[in-house]
Amino acid sequence: MKLALVTGSAGLIGSETCKRLAKEGFGIIGVDNDMRRYFFGAEASTRKTRHELEERLSDYRHHAVDIRDAEGVMTVFRQYGSDIKVVVHTAAQPSHDWAAREPLTDFGVNALGTMHLLEATRLHAPEAVFIFTSTNKVYGDTPNSLPLVETETRWEIDRAHPYFARGIDETMSIDACKHSIFGASKVAADVMVQEYGRYFGMKTAVFRGGCLTGPAHAGAELHGFLAYLMKCTVTGKPYSVFGYKGKQVRDNIHSHDLVEAFWQFIQKPRSGQVYNIGGSRHSNCSMLEAIQLCEEISGKKLSWTYKEDNRIGDHIWWISDVARFQSHYPNWTYRYDLRTTLQEIHDATVANTEGSAPSQTAAPDSTANAAKQPAGEIKSTRRQLLAEPG
Repeated sequence: MKLALVTGSAGLIGSETCKRLAKEGFGIIGVDNDMRRYFFGAEASTRKTRHELEERLSDYRHHAVDIRDAEGVMTVFRQYGSDIKVVVHTAAQPSHDWAAREPLTDFGVNALGTMHLLEATRLHAPEAVFIFTSTNKVYGDTPNSLPLVETETRWEIDRAHPYFARGIDETMSIDACKHSIFGASKVAADVMVQEYGRYFGMKTAVFRGGCLTGPAHAGAELHGFLAYLMKCTVTGKPYSVFGYKGKQVRDNIHSHDLVEAFWQFIQKPRSGQVYNIGGSRHSNCSMLEAIQLCEEISGKKLSWTYKEDNRIGDHIWWISDVARFQSHYPNWTYRYDLRTTLQEIHDATVANTEGSAPSQTAAPDSTANAAKQPAGEIKSTRRQLLAEPG
């Protein structure tokens, strides 16, 4: 039987990948030791999702292996060998500030763990497609040097700039900038995935994501921007916005749309490819616009506060240009816009608050505009972080 090995299998992107590839007839090997609980606390644990995968997917085999353990990773690959046709590596430590707290742990998971998986794939399943979820943070703070214009609710790039129409493409340099410790560890992994493709001829792809989101996201204060924002709006928990007047812009891609991009690549793989992937001009918002939209959808007011202090390596404006991927895989299109994504996150949050599991709804094709007016009182308070991919 053809097998797909998915790391971070109980996380947002990993679980979506497991379900998608199972529908395509793959047996699933899930690798996930719930380090998200260690990173962000009990509310971010992926244990529930793991149990759901074990219950719903008939051919799901779980291995609670720490990818920092080279022999543990190699043992899994030895067990299944060349039956592994696809490796989708989504496991990561995804937070800027957590990385600065424990740099060795961050590098061990993000860089060394990726190296273990690449080498195990090369030795035991060299024909497998290898997909890596990287991050736009590999570009460091270079995007902050772009000519930005302040509007009522967001920062926006100058209309005369080449990036205005479609966003930032893969030609932006990753050198001579401040990445954050997290960004630097992801750079190491990113480049090594490219190298295994170019040097060894393996079928590898790097997907440099913007904000990855969806109803299965276990949002926590240090990671999971939209999921945590909606959770706070629904439950009444206070939320804090940090820096840039709340006008910093992120593009947001639904987990379904990202995994569909993976599937397109799996069917016609290439070697050593790099793709910026995110919501692009199709799905993006500032913090202020996201708050307003969460309030509209939930019918509740968010209690939020502001502190004028941005974090190291944070982007003021990021929108992904996905044209390169679309040129290689023209059948890939977006299914989810921002409003539909947030509606699903809202429904999931309400269902989880009430102790039941949500069902995923079908998405319309139309794109909703983000709301235009901020809400909330501006004053100093403790820090609230925006999301990283993963």
